[in-house]
Amino acid sequence: MLGYLTLIFVCQLAGEVIAGILKLPVPGPVIGMVLLFVYLSLRGAVPEDLGQTAGALLRYMSLLFVPAGTGVILHFRLLGAAIVPLSAALVLSTVLTIAVTGLMMRWLGRVGADG
Repeated sequence: MLGYLTLIFVCQLAGEVIAGILKLPVPGPVIGMVLLFVYLSLRGAVPEDLGQTAGALLRYMSLLFVPAGTGVILHFRLLGAAIVPLSAALVLSTVLTIAVTGLMMRWLGRVGADG
């Protein structure tokens, strides 16, 4: 279990390093997730111990949102001042996400039926 926890953190560290060196607009942990995905794709399967380790991390993930929630409360006045653009961005991004997901499902359904 410790080895797979180390693998997860090494992938995150590598993502942070890549994002920092290349000055990418993508967060390091996202790049690290992609690296882990590529590794697992090349391996062909997710090891059972890695699944258990990731599951344990996911159970306690809500603790990671405490600092973000505190920051939201700390800057509540700033959020109130920008409520209209924030609301517009939230609604627009939600609608676009639903539309893109629907279009992808339709496209993937056709590709799967043809293949």
